[in-house]
Amino acid sequence: MRAIGVHTYGGPEALEIVELDDPSPGPGEVLVRVHAAAVNPTDTYVRTGARRRRQQQHPPPYVPGMDVAGVLEAIGDGTATDLEIGAAVMAIVVPDGAHGGYAERLALPADSVVAAPAGTTHREACTLPMNGLTARMALDRFALAPGQVLAVTGAAGTLGGYLVELAKADGLTVVADAAPADEQLVTGFGADVVVRRGDDVAARIREHVGEGVDALADASVQNAAVFDAIRDGGAYATFRGFETEMPRGITHHAIWVREYARERDALARLARQAEDGVLTLRVADTFPPERAGEAHRLLEAGGVRGRLVIEF
Repeated sequence: MRAIGVHTYGGPEALEIVELDDPSPGPGEVLVRVHAAAVNPTDTYVRTGARRRRQQQHPPPYVPGMDVAGVLEAIGDGTATDLEIGAAVMAIVVPDGAHGGYAERLALPADSVVAAPAGTTHREACTLPMNGLTARMALDRFALAPGQVLAVTGAAGTLGGYLVELAKADGLTVVADAAPADEQLVTGFGADVVVRRGDDVAARIREHVGEGVDALADASVQNAAVFDAIRDGGAYATFRGFETEMPRGITHHAIWVREYARERDALARLARQAEDGVLTLRVADTFPPERAGEAHRLLEAGGVRGRLVIEF
């Protein structure tokens, strides 16, 4: 089968078509014929070797990709699932060596695979699993009560958009940042207050929430620059790793979505929320496997709204 990976770490041009053996599902697994794989910032870390300590337990090629959509092709012996062969599905993938989402077929834990939202295309469905579960995990860690205030940075991005929409579904008040060109987009996600993004975003948030927000999800990786927006004893979530001593009793939650990769009920709930219009599935552009490097190049240039998708 075809996959997209790297033999040598490097820039977008390092991505190439590789041939791998077709996988077979074992006990507790299902086989997915992948039709679409979303391109995420974490995929670029596999390509550049930023996560090489984990990867180098295996020989190359290293295949990126954390979320896919396609068709269920087989069910492993003894696997408990309510899915039927031929069903349209979406899944979260934990990349490991040559096992990554940029592949035509994947054997995955059954708990990582659910029915795709009804009425969606493969390209739309593949944008939801990883980012949706990341947002869900952050909100679960915060455990805020309805009416409490959450701030979201990077709200125009895919993760930020899901954070806003899921928080509103949970009954939270949301303050989000956006560039002027994205204010209408972020307002459309349901943000109660939209402030201008920039180095002084913490001060802008405090103009609206004088005592500080109860929690802040930092999807745009601003780190210490946003601490002043959080009240004493509040909470802060990061998504790409960050270590520092937190001020004023603020709790730091490091969100690693791998911990939610088998949270089947959470993934199925996201699918239902997409069906109900709670979540907005956004596809920015699609690419054939041969142009995967172009998709990475566009992602790293910044400013993409919605997900870039590789279609097999």
